[in-house]
Parts: sequence; structure tokens; C-alpha cells
Amino acid sequence: MTSDWANREFPNTICLFDVDGTLTPARGVITDEMRKTLEDLRKKCVVGFVGGSDFVKQKEQLGDNALDMFDFCFSENGLTAFRKGAKLPENSFLQYLGEERYSKLVNFCLRYIADLELPQKRGTFVEFRQGMVNISPIGRNCSREERNNYEVFDLKHRIREKFVEDLEKQFPDYNLKYSIGGQISFDVFPIGWDKTYCLRHLEGEGFTTIHFFGDKAFKGGNDWEIYNHEAVTGHAIKNPEETQAVLKEIFHI
Repeated sequence: MTSDWANREFPNTICLFDVDGTLTPARGVITDEMRKTLEDLRKKCVVGFVGGSDFVKQKEQLGDNALDMFDFCFSENGLTAFRKGAKLPENSFLQYLGEERYSKLVNFCLRYIADLELPQKRGTFVEFRQGMVNISPIGRNCSREERNNYEVFDLKHRIREKFVEDLEKQFPDYNLKYSIGGQISFDVFPIGWDKTYCLRHLEGEGFTTIHFFGDKAFKGGNDWEIYNHEAVTGHAIKNPEETQAVLKEIFHI
């Protein structure tokens, strides 16, 4: 156990949270009530978040003081990481894949989306990030109402699920993982660069208990791998209200 956490009631315990749908409503902002819950939780144990979005988007949901609210901040599954506000070493998806293979992947996705028959299409179908690429058939520029409508359409017609199956057939030698998350998109990243990637930043910290809370803890969901990791106690939740209820039950806050 590092002395950095000696002021916590359970210094060898850390709680990690997915952001979207777990700490906040889908693409919404954190509530004052959740802020208070996390503040109380930090008196009990170490607290961190891990999500696929970049840090800029995470701050839009968690607030500009996210680095002060959490002990560990893991953006893009931990490819960009902060410990007590200090930035840790980064890694790069483009460096891993190479420009030529990356271009082939993106070109395939854009052609595929062009041929999809959807009720609506907007913009930003492919979003390049530090540790992955995010693919959205409707486009990330859609409105909240369009996002909600697409989610219903996607669940019925399995658009993203079929898209992922076709990518796996097209690029079997790329060693990539495809993870459906949120309402409108899926992430593409190297195998092993899912949310379990962040756990390597916790090595040497002396944690004997690692709790993880996520709303996509099902096979194919982007919380599945860390939820099932042997070193992690996983909690599958449906929304931020359930997150708070489970925390109160475990830590009596």
C-alpha cells in the first residue's frame, strides 16, 4: 500500500467507474448528488474513472475539475492517464497499427456506412482518438433526440453488431477488438487495449480490492472485459441512480 492513500478508511481498495451511463446519464453531465456521493466515497477508498472517450469529452460530462474529483483518471481506456493530477506515459493506436493499415480500416468503414440504409445520417462517422478509433453509423454530430431514436433502431436491426461482424471478417490479421458502447457507436482498438488496459497503471499501488461499476457489462459491451477480469469485483448497473444505491450499500455513505 502506498502512503498516498493512508488517509482513506480502506486505503487498499479502489473503486473504478465507467462514465457514460454509470456516473452520468448518457452524454449528460454529472449531478450534484453524484458529486457528493463521490466526495463521500473518497473518504472511504481510492476513486477513479475509466472510459473510452478522450479527456476533453470526459470533462464535458464530469466537469472541468475532474482531475481534482478523482485520484485516477483514465481516458481512452487508460491510454491517457492521470494519477493525483499528474499525467502518466501515453500510448498510440496509430503507432500500433501504422498509417497504411489504418487508412484501409477507415476507408472500409466509410464505404460501409455509405451503403447503410438508416432513418438519419449526420456527421463525424469516424473519430480518431489517441488509443482507438470510434465508428458511428449515424454520425456523432446527431442531436440528443436523434441519438435516442437511433439507439432503438440499432437494437432492433443490429446495425452495429453486424458492422462489427463484417469488420472482423475483413481484417482478421489486424489483432483488433471491437466494442459496442453508448447509444450510437463502437470502439476499435488493439486486443488488450480495452478497459483492462487501465489496470496496468494500478500495479504497485498495493490495492487488494478493485471494484468496477459499469452499465455495459455484457458480452460485446465495452465494460465486459474489465467487469470479468480476475482481479476485479464487477458491478453491473443500469444507471447513475443504481450506482449510488450500490455504493451506499457497500460503503454505507
